[in-house]
Amino acid sequence: MTEKEIKNNEPKKEEKKSSVTRSLSGIFTGNFLTKKNVLNQLPFIFFLSAIGIAYIANGYYAEKTVIELNKVTNDIKELRSEYITLKSELNFRSKQSQVAKAVQPFGIKESVIPPVKIVISKSDKK
Repeated sequence: MTEKEIKNNEPKKEEKKSSVTRSLSGIFTGNFLTKKNVLNQLPFIFFLSAIGIAYIANGYYAEKTVIELNKVTNDIKELRSEYITLKSELNFRSKQSQVAKAVQPFGIKESVIPPVKIVISKSDKK
């Protein structure tokens, strides 16, 4: 046998590329965009798109909720201050002197005679 035949008969050592190296080289060369690979990855791409849309929608929903919460908080503060104002006004108007002033135009006067307690004895009941 000649030297050429011996070299041809020897098994060649094939360099095995690791999957990471193949993946990176596929990304850099653009081979991952071939029709076969894209069709295989289509469900995953749709899944990622759906997750992205859900993430964006959740952000808008959270923002809307925060705005609504701030609005309700401001409304509560306004209503509380209005309640306190009306309560103090009611307390002021329900004073005896203020009630007397309010009914004076109608000709109603304050009684100066104290109320009398009526007592019924047991013998009078029969």
